[in-house]
Formats: sequence, structure tokens, C-alpha cells
Amino acid sequence: MSERAAPAYCPYCGDEDLRPEEGGHRRWSCRSCRRVFEVAFVGLLAPGAGRPDASTSAAE
Repeated sequence: MSERAAPAYCPYCGDEDLRPEEGGHRRWSCRSCRRVFEVAFVGLLAPGAGRPDASTSAAE
């Protein structure tokens, strides 16, 4: 098994200077914008499932 994947860039500012943060294995801190965020795997789409239509998701 391989190591856990690490985020390549900050989702807020786009900087690449990220460090693991104390308090959880999913937490990362950005040294540029000083934000702390979590990265989590949610799941896989079912085979054949596509993205919902824009008209469908707008109505919800």
C-alpha cells in the first residue's frame, strides 16, 4: 500500500507551501494564506452515473 496522498496546492490561494497540521490526519495548513483545511475522500460514483444536469441541480 502507498502513502496517503497529499494536496498539491491550497484550495483558497493556490500556493503550494502546505504542511500537515496537528489535530487530525486530514488537516493541512497553508503557510501563504494561513488557512487550515481538511481533505476527505467521500466515495465513488456508481458505474454509469454521470454528473447531474444543471437544470436538475438548480431546482434543488
